[in-house]
Formats: sequence, structure tokens, C-alpha cells
Amino acid sequence: MFVRQMSREECEGVVAAGDLARLACCRDGQPYIVPITYANSGHRLYCYSMPGQKIDWMRSNPKVSLQIDEFAGNRQWKSVVVTGRYRELPAAQGRHNERIYAWSLLEKKPNWWEPGGLKTAPQEISGASAHIFFCIEIDEFTGRAACEGEP
Repeated sequence: MFVRQMSREECEGVVAAGDLARLACCRDGQPYIVPITYANSGHRLYCYSMPGQKIDWMRSNPKVSLQIDEFAGNRQWKSVVVTGRYRELPAAQGRHNERIYAWSLLEKKPNWWEPGGLKTAPQEISGASAHIFFCIEIDEFTGRAACEGEP
């Protein structure tokens, strides 16, 4: 097996083709990582969540990373790490059109509200929607790819 660095264009291709990432955030020196569905749009990844730990942590420290994999077989894979910044898309403050845009991209993904929209315990029914749309503004891509054979 041979492992090599991927070009920026290759990394962008893996990100564009995917829709599930592992989102890492950090607060007070403690890392936290969760799976999340995303929709790619240029230098932004749009996401959806309900309020909770990851949202609280990203609000306090907007620096995040996402890890996205593509598997072609046991010894053939690509793995991309995206670093960027969390930016919430509140309904107010002129972000309504961007929220609609995020929703329009995400709704094309199967089960796009999972896992961000599901909680492990029953929730109260509320008159107001608590869902949160946000984006990750991409700063950098890095990636590695493995394939069979020699370099």
C-alpha cells in the first residue's frame, strides 16, 4: 500500500462528493467530535443542528475541523481534513436568504436532518423551531490517499 499527499483540487473533490463528516470543536482545551451532514458550496460547508453541546462549544470557540473520508476498498481510501470557522445563520440579522440557500442544498441529501436533528432523549414540543443552520467557512484543506501497489 502506498500513501500520498493529495492536492488541493483532489481534497476539494472529496469534500464536494461527500455529505457526512466528523466535526471537531474544542472548548477549554477539551476536544469534542461528532458526525454531521453537510452540503458543499464553494468555500463554505452548510450544516444543520439542534441546540446542544457542539453549538455551545462552537459559539465559544469558532475554530473547527472536519474530517471527510472516501473509501474504495480496504486498502484504497482518501481522507481530507478541513479547517475553518463556525458562523451561525440566524433567522434575523440579514441571514434569511443564506439560511434558505443552506436549506435548499441540505434538503437534496438523504436524511439531511440526521444526526444533527435527533436527540438521544425525548424532547418537549415547542411552538418555536429550535433548529440552527450554520456554515463552516473553509480556511484550509489537507488530505492523504492510499492505494494498492508502489508509488
